[in-house]
Amino acid sequence: MSLIASILPPDNVFLDLDLTSKKRLFEQAGLLFENSQGIARSATFDALFAREKLGSTGLGQGVAIPHGRIKGIKQAVGTYVRLKNPIAFEAPDGKPVSLAFVLLVPEQATDLHLQILSELAQLFSDKKSREALCAATTVEESYRLLTTWQS
Repeated sequence: MSLIASILPPDNVFLDLDLTSKKRLFEQAGLLFENSQGIARSATFDALFAREKLGSTGLGQGVAIPHGRIKGIKQAVGTYVRLKNPIAFEAPDGKPVSLAFVLLVPEQATDLHLQILSELAQLFSDKKSREALCAATTVEESYRLLTTWQS
């Protein structure tokens, strides 16, 4: 099983969310994690914003992997969001983001979270995978693409 499959519950895949900014994405992620994992929305928002202040988590090619450390969680968890309209993200290539994978890791995260970030970066670096994720018409199809991908 891929690392992505181990941290992405099927209910944490969202398509065509109508969000207008990075701030709104972080607020929505906070709400999603609060509802699905019981993590306080303010903790998620604050962790994502704190990490973003260190430098953009936009990778380029319309992709971002916002991530943050959360006190009290035992294992990493993620959510995938495809946006209805791309948003500015200060990515290195200057392109707006339409695909985002939000990752939360325990405060004392080990190498594992770096391995997860690496796997996500490899997945989203693959042009065919990005195109398939953009074209996916259902949550189930998106989930399958994310969790069965192999490098």
